[in-house]
Amino acid sequence: MDNNLYLYNSLTRTKKPFKPIHDGHVGMYVCGPTVYGDAHLGHARPAITFDILFRYLRHLGYKVRYVRNITDVGHLEHDADSGEDKIAKKARLEQLEPMEVVQMYLNRYHHDMEALNVLPPSIEPHASGHIIEQIEYVKRILDSGYAYESNGSVYFDVEKYNRDHRYGKLSGRNIEDLLSTTRALDGQEEKRNPLDFALWKKAAPEHIMHWPSPWSEGFPGWHLECSTMSEKYLGETFDIHGGGLDLLFPHHECEIAQSVAAQGHETVNYWVHNNMITINGKKMGKSYNNFIKLEEFFNGSHPLLEQPYSPMVIRFFILQAQYRSTVDFSNAALQAAEKALQKITDGYRRLQNLLPSEKSSVVMPDFLSACYEAMDDDLNTPQVIAQLFEACKIINAASDGLTKLSQDDIAKLRHLFDVFLIEILGMKIGAENDNASATKAYEGAVDLLMEIRKNAKAQKDWATSDLIRDKLASLGFDVKDTKNGVEWSLKQ
Repeated sequence: MDNNLYLYNSLTRTKKPFKPIHDGHVGMYVCGPTVYGDAHLGHARPAITFDILFRYLRHLGYKVRYVRNITDVGHLEHDADSGEDKIAKKARLEQLEPMEVVQMYLNRYHHDMEALNVLPPSIEPHASGHIIEQIEYVKRILDSGYAYESNGSVYFDVEKYNRDHRYGKLSGRNIEDLLSTTRALDGQEEKRNPLDFALWKKAAPEHIMHWPSPWSEGFPGWHLECSTMSEKYLGETFDIHGGGLDLLFPHHECEIAQSVAAQGHETVNYWVHNNMITINGKKMGKSYNNFIKLEEFFNGSHPLLEQPYSPMVIRFFILQAQYRSTVDFSNAALQAAEKALQKITDGYRRLQNLLPSEKSSVVMPDFLSACYEAMDDDLNTPQVIAQLFEACKIINAASDGLTKLSQDDIAKLRHLFDVFLIEILGMKIGAENDNASATKAYEGAVDLLMEIRKNAKAQKDWATSDLIRDKLASLGFDVKDTKNGVEWSLKQ
């Protein structure tokens, strides 16, 4: 299957033409959440980024197996294999079973993703459901000579691996620099080297989640699950591995080392990373205690928010930036995104009501080709949005009677918006928005008022006609009489 899609590969630091291993099929693995708390804006970005890639690949005709894991065991408080398991700690503090914590926050994560119109993955495997496979993966790494057992735990020997391969090739880190800046933490004396990472950890007596293994009653290391589950569901070599830029080191670096040690070769053809959401220039995240939950955006309850923002405004806000650039949160930026989305929404609505003329009075740009070129250029969603804005200018001019569009022009514009705004960018418009029944009722009520006003004008009942127009204006509506009939929208 031919395509012109280029993706930036973090491993080679270049844009490369996308060529799947198996023609017509794509295997994509994306690191999902550790479910011990509510999803925040930082979680929304990778979910939306890889939702766009998933949508676009399917649009191009590929059959995509999209695997997004759920981390529900083994992710300790500190990346250097120390501290309490994040989920076990949450369970202890809230006096719940660990899997009760997992299920509660996973349900809430799914609810938030559905609100953002993020499509579910093909497979959503849990780390805790693949303990046997992870134990077998550790055995293979031990057999290869790149791991060692110590006091019931198993660690990856980074220094030995680096002598034969190169640890740090994805992140660009040098092992000598890492050795000089990494200190041994308390309780880590069982490691040969502070850089070594856990493949299997012996559980302390107070540790809630543990399983039997050849080495100890314990649990898998955080990095192990992704190497194990990506191989299980996508094979020893697959097309795309995605995730946030914060996972590039150590998580994805360790994944590469594990797969080379276990299989003798690398597994991923394209490493794709989205950049961070920042707040005042600092990464937004739970560890920095500066995050805003998605639910707080939707209801406006966080003290940093001046108002609530709908899920589609959040999605549009993220898509206004190319996925490899940072996005800095501010109320001003969100309000600008809200106004911009409203303009596109109004243009889309007006497009549905346009009446064709026999001849066109404009030279229609090839918006469709421009949008494909933008998406093929490493998913350049800001350029797609820019093309939709340009299309809205033509729609508005025609709706206001300033220009004329032919039936073919209107058909092309409708196809453009249906393909790129709805299908690929995944924006829900009007009655299909996040609260569909309420939105449908709200639009129906306004349309009813428009019909009453139309009848009043036909009967020359100007008082009633003006009353409806003026009252709606006071409530924040724009009401316009055009040659295509009456139009209404919310004021900018």
